[in-house]
Amino acid sequence: MNQLLLEVSPSVIDWSRAQFALTAAYHWLFVPLTLGLAVIMGIAETIYYKKGDPSWRDTARFWQKLFGINFAIGVATGIILEFEFGTNWSNYSWFVGDIFGAPLAIEGIVAFFMESTFVAVMFFGWKKVSKGFHLASTWLTGAGATISAWWILVANAWMQYPIGQDFNPDTMRFEMTSFADVALSPFAVDKFLHTVTSSWLIGAVFCVAVSCWYLLKGRETVMARRSIKIGAVVGLSAAIAAFATGDNSAYMVAKTQPMKLAAMEALYNGGKSQSLTLFAAVNPLAQPDYSAEKEPPCRIAFPNMLSLLATHDAEGYVPGVNDIINGYTTNEGKHEPSLKEKVAMGKKAIEAVTLYRSRGDKSEKTRCAVAENVKYFGYGYVKDASQTVPPIGITFWLFRSMVGLGCFFMLFFAIVLFVVFRKDIAGKQFRWLHILALVTIPLAWICSESGWMVAEIGRQPWTIQDMLPTWVAVSDLKPGSVMLTFFLFLALFTTLLAVEISILCKQIKKGPEHSTNDVL
Repeated sequence: MNQLLLEVSPSVIDWSRAQFALTAAYHWLFVPLTLGLAVIMGIAETIYYKKGDPSWRDTARFWQKLFGINFAIGVATGIILEFEFGTNWSNYSWFVGDIFGAPLAIEGIVAFFMESTFVAVMFFGWKKVSKGFHLASTWLTGAGATISAWWILVANAWMQYPIGQDFNPDTMRFEMTSFADVALSPFAVDKFLHTVTSSWLIGAVFCVAVSCWYLLKGRETVMARRSIKIGAVVGLSAAIAAFATGDNSAYMVAKTQPMKLAAMEALYNGGKSQSLTLFAAVNPLAQPDYSAEKEPPCRIAFPNMLSLLATHDAEGYVPGVNDIINGYTTNEGKHEPSLKEKVAMGKKAIEAVTLYRSRGDKSEKTRCAVAENVKYFGYGYVKDASQTVPPIGITFWLFRSMVGLGCFFMLFFAIVLFVVFRKDIAGKQFRWLHILALVTIPLAWICSESGWMVAEIGRQPWTIQDMLPTWVAVSDLKPGSVMLTFFLFLALFTTLLAVEISILCKQIKKGPEHSTNDVL
């Protein structure tokens, strides 16, 4: 318990959060492209396997090289990210390591070794193994990367929707009671499906954009047309799937993290038949006075749509920020405690654990007090209602950035798909589309990073929903050491990003290696 009572400097908390956010943001630049290109290269090699045309092998090998460059550099940031749990968030690691560590261990032992093994066959197995085995290795490399993402997202989903665990006052840790509940929680499934489909969209954007660059230069037109067809089909399918899975994810957020949904919508006072906000004048750099305002100014909204999306009932009740603070009744008739009630229960849990651990009171009464109130353990450390409200302005606009760009990509890929199958996309009359494709590259990453930031910023202040706030989870470090490593990581990650972009650009300029008539 002593670890949870440490008085940590606010600057350490801020710098530790900044360092973790920095690492996660840079890491997420690489992950989606890895998952997306895995599908592109797998489809290209499958066509080569069926047709036996060496030019299709050239296409597959070209995308595999770009995949390999991105994969190698992405691994470095991922390793650092996992180490930061132990260095910067030791209280968190102690408190829930028995649960959180399991999916990360499986990811490292099974998924990472799987993709690492088959990626070697994929790159060096041409002409050394059969066509079928090489094709299987390519798909298994992508599958390994996807399975790796699954276990990481299971761990993240558990932080946002803790399930399948009990608190053990003897060890002062949460311990897993059901691996299946943790690994297959509905929150994890929705998060995985939405993340992976949106990553396929990133790979498709990159594939189409690079191919359009070749068309602008009048080079590699055969490979470019083929790749655009693959990218457009994958992209449109992924955009539609991401929209569908995002809708289900929003429904899960409404059920399990209502404060996040309220921040995403700048919904200060909820109620029945709530409208979905299209636009509102919300300052992204300042927290609005949600306790005084009825709704943000200049609001344009679709009637009843938020209730329909959040509850699957056009007249359903959706709580706002003030409702969550003051307490409300759910659509199922369940009373959701007010912040004051949750704080009281959290303090009871802390007091009961203190009695149990420090004073040796292991009576049934004390055990029951722990079990009854541990759900709101983290609220025992909350001193002010404002601590439980995430940054509304930034969350509101990041959500709209993600959704708006997602809709744009559906339209973009629909146009590309029509042109590439019905017209000559290499024609000069489509230069505007080639240029637009290049512009979509940064837009795709803005969309992806916005979605990730909504998920993480929107759940603040919790490292574990309702159970552990950030200022309790952090390590007791010196501010100077965290500041130093922050800037060291900033320099390192920026260098890695610059190196990757440089290598990718050189490889793209070089183009695919053309085969003779030899086959695998």
